[in-house]
Amino acid sequence: MANICRTISYRTVGEWALQSDHLYENHFTDVTVDATFTSPTGRTFTIPGFYDSENTWRVRFSANEAGRWRYRIFSHPANPDLTQEGTFEVTAAQKRGFLKATPGRAWGFHYESGEPAFLLGDTVYNLFGMAHCGGDVGSFLKRRADQGFSILRVRLQVSPFHPPNGYSDWQTRRTWPWGGSEQSPRFDLFNLDYFHTVDQVVRQVEQLGLGLEMIMEAWGFEFPFNSRNIFVPEWEELWMRYLVARYDAYNCVHFWTLMNEYEYYPDGNWHYNPVADRWAMRIGRWVKRVAQHGHIVSVHNGPREPAFARRFAADPEAIDAIMFQEWGTRDEENGWLAAGIEEQIRRSLNDWHGSAVFAEYGYERDPDLPLVFPAHEHCDTEHTRRGAWRGAFCALGVINGFENSWGPFMILDQDQPGLVYLLHLRRFFTEVVPFYQMLPAPEVILLGECALGHRPLALATTSREAVAVYLPVGGIVNLTLPGDRRYDAQWYNPRTGELSPATPSVENERLSFATPPGQDEDKHPWDWVLTLFAR
Repeated sequence: MANICRTISYRTVGEWALQSDHLYENHFTDVTVDATFTSPTGRTFTIPGFYDSENTWRVRFSANEAGRWRYRIFSHPANPDLTQEGTFEVTAAQKRGFLKATPGRAWGFHYESGEPAFLLGDTVYNLFGMAHCGGDVGSFLKRRADQGFSILRVRLQVSPFHPPNGYSDWQTRRTWPWGGSEQSPRFDLFNLDYFHTVDQVVRQVEQLGLGLEMIMEAWGFEFPFNSRNIFVPEWEELWMRYLVARYDAYNCVHFWTLMNEYEYYPDGNWHYNPVADRWAMRIGRWVKRVAQHGHIVSVHNGPREPAFARRFAADPEAIDAIMFQEWGTRDEENGWLAAGIEEQIRRSLNDWHGSAVFAEYGYERDPDLPLVFPAHEHCDTEHTRRGAWRGAFCALGVINGFENSWGPFMILDQDQPGLVYLLHLRRFFTEVVPFYQMLPAPEVILLGECALGHRPLALATTSREAVAVYLPVGGIVNLTLPGDRRYDAQWYNPRTGELSPATPSVENERLSFATPPGQDEDKHPWDWVLTLFAR
């Protein structure tokens, strides 16, 4: 049947609802609803629909062109009630649109508007579950948006436990997203009560202009992802199709991440296994066929090597981005230094054709909470700050996490001390230097031998009009820069966000800078950032 023409705005979620009283035994599996949308210029998109209770099926679509569109909704097996066609008008709007992977440009990411994206994120794996159990997620999201965060790492499947001792005592309602239970699962059903909460949170995120990394399969050590004899490919496909159908139309879906630490596939053990790469390439291609809005398809790693260019050499376009994990040093002696991050990034991402985000490097410890994760014990505020700067000086967006909110704890109204350091980092790259024009430039630094974690890092524009140097333990840095240039230099304090003058000494056309003196209460030398702009 025909539908009255209506008007929606560019990159706004349009929704079509159809109802049928046909007596399906299982509304999720006995019928499939799809829609085709044809743009004014003739491009066609095939979009999956989903069942949403009370004999109602929905299709969600976001248009990427202004003008008159045509659509046709159909079902298999055919049901006249689940058939509709018509036209709608899309009006132009000044929106940044979807996030796109643009390897080699502006740290790898732009919005459709052309605006380069500086990604600063927080890890809140159980965000949807917290909302479902009454947590004040709305206030948390607004605070993160006001602080300038751009992305949150979240999982669609929520677990009440994370080893070794992380029990989520805040879980007062069922967050199992399927039918049945963990003991007796029904993967042919979906928990619509839970998904209606997810809808509400996604809409809040959309309104606030935040982004989401939507993790489709959580840690592979958890049920059902560690039980491939039970969670068979047919159920995996049904699960992923349902997620795409409900959420692919939203601007805030920045990444579809196939699995958190994807190397757990297929046996639930964390070790490098080439079959996991084969799985990622196969599922990545499948998601791209089904999720035709074109969001970024990514994977998140556990083991750091072999390099990803080697892992995905057989199908390098299947995966758009690596959500890269590397914690650096986190022992009692050197946890504050977060050493080794940039070296591992170079090895793991060497020759990688796609984009990448420095998406996990530890969870800042809250000493007021019980130590249920020994791996976090020495992830202090210093680790938070230095890890972020090391990742950013590899020209990668940065996503951190905090014990208060990353998983088993639900303390959403308190920011831990290290968060302010991430805001200073954001200010530096979005207000002080043109991050989108800068790339790693180790050649501008004249180096001798350096201890692990002490080596300065440099970023510079191609023309060397802007140069930035991060000194993780302060000290002296010698630079070689174009001899015909004169520079204005300043120190940026990564602990306070303040700028102050920097005066060099000059010897044999080399500029030498010594950081201001200072150390923290544990007698660790302060880190500093040097900026130089050509006159």
